[in-house]
Amino acid sequence: MCAGIAHHAGNLYVTSRTALYQYTMIGELAKKIYEDTTGNFTVWKCAASPTGDRIYVTNSSYNKLLTLSPDGTLISTFTDPELQYPWGVHATPDGQVLVCGYNSNTAIQVDGEGKRKLATLATMKDGLSFPVSVCYNSNTKEVIVGRMNNTKILALKLL
Repeated sequence: MCAGIAHHAGNLYVTSRTALYQYTMIGELAKKIYEDTTGNFTVWKCAASPTGDRIYVTNSSYNKLLTLSPDGTLISTFTDPELQYPWGVHATPDGQVLVCGYNSNTAIQVDGEGKRKLATLATMKDGLSFPVSVCYNSNTKEVIVGRMNNTKILALKLL
């Protein structure tokens, strides 16, 4: 099962809920990069850094954001009380990481090393409920958040 997908420089990174795989752009499996079978959603969604030296993975089972090297080495693990059941993840062109917490109803910004929170971008007070996807539009300088069972997105203007 494909749960998440990201790409960088001719490589596709695909998550299956418990493993991260690398594929070629024509769909051939290159290798399994990382696996964690201790929960059902330990390798849920993924994003690649702009330079390709880091792959960010949400571990919803244990409320973590993992930062991996392309060979699967764990570089860092991030946790925060505002990040419960992390779901969507996106790496911005500037190298920051956007993550949304489904159960915490939050969208946060983490540094490119995946070690510290830079900002809380939105919470339930801002109308954010059950976020499942997040991305950054560099043309409009907005963070866009998609929500479960909701046809309206939330666009957050960054100053």
